[in-house]
Amino acid sequence: MSFPVITHCPVCSKQLKIMKLQCNHCQTTVENEFQFSKLAALSQEQLHFIEIFLKCRGNIKEVEKELGISYPTVRGKLDDIISSLGFALSKKTEIDKQKVVSMLEKGEITAEEAINLLKEGET
Repeated sequence: MSFPVITHCPVCSKQLKIMKLQCNHCQTTVENEFQFSKLAALSQEQLHFIEIFLKCRGNIKEVEKELGISYPTVRGKLDDIISSLGFALSKKTEIDKQKVVSMLEKGEITAEEAINLLKEGET
C-alpha cells in the first residue's frame, strides 16, 4: 500500500526533504538530498484545478463548465497557482470592457463579477 507524498512536516509545518529513494523491483537504494518539484508544494485543490485546466487544454470556458465556476473565479485560481509556484504575476492586462459587457449580456458572468472585472482593469 502506498500513500501520497507529504511535503510538509506534520509537527512544525516546515518543508520536508527527500533523503532516500528505493526501487521496488530490485531494491536498489539511493540516498542523498533530493528536491520536490514546484508542483509538489501545491494543495490537492490546486492540483485538481490544474488537472481540469490541462484536460480542457487551457480553455477557460471549458474549465468554467467543468467546475461550475465563473470566469473571474477561474482567473483567481490561476493567479493563486501562479503565485504559489513562485512566479510573479504580470501586470493586469487592460480589460476589454466590451467583452465584459458581452459576457454579462450572455449570462456568462453576474453583474457583480462584471463590476469586479472592470475594477481590476482600472488598477
